[in-house]
Amino acid sequence: MRGPDVDTSERPFVLVWEVTQACDLECKHCRADAKPDRHPAELDTEEGKALLADAAAFGEGQIVVLSGGDPLLRGDLVELVRYGTEQGLLMTLTPSGTVSLTPDVIDDLADAGLRRLAVSIDGASPDAHDEFRGEAGSFRETVAAAKHARDVGLPLQVNTTVCQETVEELPALADLVEDLGATLWSVFFLVPIGRGTVLDPIAPERADAVMEWLLDQANEREFGVKTTEGPQYRRVAIQSRRGDDAVSTPANDEVGRRTGIRAGKGFAFVSHLGEVYPSGFLPESAGSVRDRSVVDVYRNADLFTDLRDEDRLRGKCGACEFRHVCGGSRSRAYAATGDPFESDPLCPYVPEEYDGALPEGRLAVDEPDAADD
Repeated sequence: MRGPDVDTSERPFVLVWEVTQACDLECKHCRADAKPDRHPAELDTEEGKALLADAAAFGEGQIVVLSGGDPLLRGDLVELVRYGTEQGLLMTLTPSGTVSLTPDVIDDLADAGLRRLAVSIDGASPDAHDEFRGEAGSFRETVAAAKHARDVGLPLQVNTTVCQETVEELPALADLVEDLGATLWSVFFLVPIGRGTVLDPIAPERADAVMEWLLDQANEREFGVKTTEGPQYRRVAIQSRRGDDAVSTPANDEVGRRTGIRAGKGFAFVSHLGEVYPSGFLPESAGSVRDRSVVDVYRNADLFTDLRDEDRLRGKCGACEFRHVCGGSRSRAYAATGDPFESDPLCPYVPEEYDGALPEGRLAVDEPDAADD
């Protein structure tokens, strides 16, 4: 599934709607700190349909991701997917890996027009994944669902969280992603909010090394690779090309077509209560869809327009020559400092002649240089 090239001042590349925060898992990294029960004030079916109709005004081929929590805990999920499809939206789903994700449910979603199923796998073995997800059997259910999606021709995306606990799993996970026939591997670099504050991120220097390894995977594997909350991937890709003319463009050009996309710029998030955030990992509301069109919020709210202006960035991100193609994770800057315009502490790159303060956490302990394969 590929949306159109977009003017990120006018529309997001991806709009995420967190349809509920309810979930039966207890994932260690969960930004929502999800609970088993649905919130009584979450957007109902008609409000959800109004949101989807508004989102269609962004233009043809708008990608909408229904996330959670676990979207499967909403009884109207298939109805919402069908309605969004009827509005011309490219509907994607990120369900939790539980017994609810059955072949029949996947078939119903595919029949309703779902364009991609995105499952989360954070360990290449049942023990590793289930420990991270807080539920025995989650690996088995997730892999079974992924295989069924593959078998019925529903494009599959695999999402993986990168932190100290999971980074050594990456090589085996890449093999699993390929074995499952996924079209895209979305690698999320931890933003420590919600439950994720108890996890340790990898060191900045290792983050760059992992991204170099991901570039190799994008070139060598059948699936595409993208990073989430890891915009320095684009800087790493540019530096790799400059250093070696033989380096080819990564598979399906994920780096190129997503240039500059980050929280508030090419990305927007609607919470289960209807609040519009630049990202689910940057919980500063710019308005509510109960009061204002999501299109108006994205295009005109001060928070969004400010985040799209790289000249507002501070610290070494503001001085960086790569700021227009990278811009740093605004969510991670916010989590670290309370200011979304400060520097991203995961990035080790220091612009030439920059002599200002470095973000806290940049000088982390020494670690291995890359994900070993």
